[in-house]
Amino acid sequence: MSNVGNQGRKCRILTKMSGRGKKAVPKPKSSVSRSSRAGLTFPVGRIHRLLKKGHYANRVGNGAAVYFTGVLEYLCAEILELAGNACCDNKKRRIAPRHILLAVKNDEELNKLLAGVTISEGGVIPNIQAILLPKKSKMPKGSAEDVQSQEF
Repeated sequence: MSNVGNQGRKCRILTKMSGRGKKAVPKPKSSVSRSSRAGLTFPVGRIHRLLKKGHYANRVGNGAAVYFTGVLEYLCAEILELAGNACCDNKKRRIAPRHILLAVKNDEELNKLLAGVTISEGGVIPNIQAILLPKKSKMPKGSAEDVQSQEF
């Protein structure tokens, strides 16, 4: 460094020392999403942002968002698989809210998880109580012969 007096101002001149030549400039690293690192399809970053904005807790760790995203993705895959099976059973090719309702209500664990949930346009589970069904009466063997025909 040297000071050069130029109208009462002090200027600094920096000289760069030469080293062992130019260093190789590292290539800019392409960003890898947290979803791809975790092997998930659902967006970890978006869920982390929503967890923070929702004020569910004062602090939200990075691992919480990854774990929660994995749970959501698993539940969606499970429901969609069962709804697809219900869709095939009804000889349809498109999943409708009715198929989601049938899938959830016919699975014991999902029914317990979504007990208080109403699915719009889902309808109801077909159920007729046994007491309302007509009774099947057995006719005695001798009474069948005693019945008269209606021929005149």
